[in-house]
Amino acid sequence: MTEATYQAVGRRKTSVARIRLMPGNGKIIINDQPMDDYFSRETLKMIVKQPLDATKTLTKFDIYANVYGGGITGQAGAIRLGITRALLEQSPDSRLTLKKAGYVTRDPRMKERKKYGQKGARKRFQFSKR
Repeated sequence: MTEATYQAVGRRKTSVARIRLMPGNGKIIINDQPMDDYFSRETLKMIVKQPLDATKTLTKFDIYANVYGGGITGQAGAIRLGITRALLEQSPDSRLTLKKAGYVTRDPRMKERKKYGQKGARKRFQFSKR
């Protein structure tokens, strides 16, 4: 007998999260650490749990996440998108709930590249007439 495993990838800025969703009792493991050890801020823990709260499946699945790149906020957003995609794979009828909450859409905002002849993406060098 094999357990059903659902896999998905979530991205945010430069962070990439690979998610495995398995039937279980609600433990969340991120990079081989419990979520409470990996994320110290309560807001980041809340962001990760949002899709599970919306679909009322917080205690039905164990989540194993591998995440790299970016900062901790981007990583939390990537994990949220990955969990959402895995939940959609598990039960497609929860799409309306997750879509209404805004978890299905990938956030396209990225850092703008630095342009040549300028100090940064938008900032210019100081201009002098003489």
